[in-house]
Amino acid sequence: MQSIHAQTSLKLWYNKPSGKIWENALPVGNGRLGAMVYGNVGTEIIQLNEHTLWSGSPNRNDNPQALDSLELIRKLIFEGKQKQAEQLANKVIISKQSHGQMFEPAGELHLSFPGHDTYSDYYRELDLERAVSKTTYTVGDVQYTRTVFASFPDRVIVIRLTASKPGSLSFTASYSSPQPQVDVKTHQSRQLVFNGTTIDHEGVKGLVRFKGITEFKPEGGSSSSNDSTISIKNANSATIYISIATNFNSYLDLSGDEQKRAASFLSRAVSKPYSEMLKTHISAYQKYFNRVKFTLEPTEAAKLPTDERLKNFSSVDDPQFAALYYQFGRYLLISSSQPGGQPANLQGIWNRSLRPAWDSKYTININAQMNYWPAERTNLSELHEPFLKMVRELAVAGQKTAKDMYGARGWVAHHNTDIWRATGAVDGAFWGAWAHGGGWTSQHLWEHYLYTGNKAFLQDIYPILKGAALFYVDFLVEHPKYGYLVVNPDESPENAPQAHQGSSLDAGVTMTNQIVFDVFSSTIRAAEILKKDKAFIDTLIRTRNRLAPMHIGQHGQVQEWLDDIDDPQDNHRHVSHLYGLFPSNQISAYRTPELFSAAKNTLLQRGDVSTGWSMGWKVNWWARMQDGNHAYKLIKNQLTPLGVNKGGGGTYNNLFDAHPPFQIDGNFGCTSGMTEMLVQSADGAVHVLPALPDAWSASGSIEGIRAIGGFEIVRVEWKNARLVRLDVKSTLGGNLRLRVPNPIKQSSGALKLAKGENVNPFFKITPTPKPVISAKANPQVPELKKTQEYDVATLPGRVYSFYAQ
Repeated sequence: MQSIHAQTSLKLWYNKPSGKIWENALPVGNGRLGAMVYGNVGTEIIQLNEHTLWSGSPNRNDNPQALDSLELIRKLIFEGKQKQAEQLANKVIISKQSHGQMFEPAGELHLSFPGHDTYSDYYRELDLERAVSKTTYTVGDVQYTRTVFASFPDRVIVIRLTASKPGSLSFTASYSSPQPQVDVKTHQSRQLVFNGTTIDHEGVKGLVRFKGITEFKPEGGSSSSNDSTISIKNANSATIYISIATNFNSYLDLSGDEQKRAASFLSRAVSKPYSEMLKTHISAYQKYFNRVKFTLEPTEAAKLPTDERLKNFSSVDDPQFAALYYQFGRYLLISSSQPGGQPANLQGIWNRSLRPAWDSKYTININAQMNYWPAERTNLSELHEPFLKMVRELAVAGQKTAKDMYGARGWVAHHNTDIWRATGAVDGAFWGAWAHGGGWTSQHLWEHYLYTGNKAFLQDIYPILKGAALFYVDFLVEHPKYGYLVVNPDESPENAPQAHQGSSLDAGVTMTNQIVFDVFSSTIRAAEILKKDKAFIDTLIRTRNRLAPMHIGQHGQVQEWLDDIDDPQDNHRHVSHLYGLFPSNQISAYRTPELFSAAKNTLLQRGDVSTGWSMGWKVNWWARMQDGNHAYKLIKNQLTPLGVNKGGGGTYNNLFDAHPPFQIDGNFGCTSGMTEMLVQSADGAVHVLPALPDAWSASGSIEGIRAIGGFEIVRVEWKNARLVRLDVKSTLGGNLRLRVPNPIKQSSGALKLAKGENVNPFFKITPTPKPVISAKANPQVPELKKTQEYDVATLPGRVYSFYAQ
């Protein structure tokens, strides 16, 4: 067993192999290649993925019949005939072509070690500080070590096999793949080569060609091969390099040469000494990872293997386990999302199934967005780029969808997309008639600007923001009963009130009103900053003024629909109408206390235990509610072995989030939520320790996270729930408004108490419309912890230090 000192380092570790269970294996990745390392002794399995290896080929999935039937669908919904509208929408809105293509596995490398069935001293780990997986065990008097990493600079998977005694390493390598069209052969007794083409799916021809080359470099011993295996005998050690590439150039272009690409990556890698490759890999990884340090005090519980800590977490005091899980989320984002690559999908970059759950694509009614919630907050802004690039591409593809399906300008995307940037409606109207994937994803562009202040970036992406707004200008219609401008057809993702005959379709649902409000507001702000489109700004302001405000219903809840038909017993996993609380900032403890109180009621009515990703979202909501203990309760619910939470998700032994099955969004959502517990910046100030739970209150610190306005929180340190030190770096200059739990003093100069609105333009907030409140609601004014607010004038590049008074 490892010492407590060793386990306070950031490692997932285990004292037994994965066996046949994929969710026990440990993930490595470099944004292009992903591998799952099983750590099995007799036959090791390295399961492989490549980021552009998808089924199908360039295609569109719009249904142009939608336009002719749009008015009839709207009429049926306004008349309360939602089920009839849904049945019609299934015929004319939902795609008659592809419902989305699938992220595909490349296959598995198998390494068989004769005579290794009996072993001792087994140990395996994933070192989050180095992005390296290691397995060690002893057979007889020989200790064997396997080291695996996905090199960031060299774009290959590297496996290093060593033995403590010379001439003791013997193994046979083979390759298998679930892909039906794959050819495997050997080359010169040193390379295992596979070629293939991905599968057809839903009428779309599979045209992605892929090439993999695995090269073996033994030191000592001998090599031999047959048609499909390579054997190494009596070597001192061996290094294995895996290169995989496809013909994918872009979502419209498959003219690349996968043969040359795979060979080029490999030739560059094998020419370098292993020690140099490992060093440059670690350096490239730590460029991102080392920016943030999160320290919570370890306890005796930290001595145990990771799977045992997971099993015990809900019932023991192990705060450092939460810090480990936090950094595991950052590790996963670094490993699955790199500039120039594809965005992290439903499973990041790791998938073993030819037909994975939900195609392992991009669900953009929450899940893909959740993947990128940690990007700006946890100082991984560059890794937002693959997602932001996808938004740019959807904005191009979605123009035809908007025009052909809805007769609208601008662009639209529905609730799912894939590597081919499909923007049509899929799966069925109950899920797929939701047309706000474009509106929501566009807000990530605005968020990136708020955190970085990059005006050139804003200038570049402004047409995308404008296009998202333009779609809603054309798509909104007047509600005949309420007079608001609403989206119709519409739905609150994947939920159906009993009053609608089991149909999800409706007009003007709360989440949509919130998204449209954000789209209009961010576009207005961007245009004002760029000093352009005055007439269009006026149009958006007039249109925004006619949107439906949020409603507080008879049960004291934020209404999910315009009509007061929420069921307080509804425990649905989607709580979409709290988008306005997080990730948006329309619901505020300080600016909208009645809505804030109603949001709390909604969360209590929906309950805690749910799918993994839903619990991840709830951590963020309870952090915004400034209730650290409830947020921590959700973390404990999420960090529970699958099967313990009755009717809900949890976490697998390798700390992958369980919907179930595995979805990576819950990992990212929880990391974001823990950041929000410690620092928030969406509500007019940099709020430090807004939701510190009792379990963490004794002492702790976090370093390197980011806030809106270009502020880096260099260090936050607390003791006994009091802020004792705060260092903030200003990269853009401007007013720094601090909201803190106890009085502080500045290391040099006097602190000014804050007065009025924050003059820093990055913290400018569009006022939330006054809610409509049911006579039965009786909303309460929330009781909040006392805080102190200060204003500090900052200069770019300066670090400002503060201490408890």
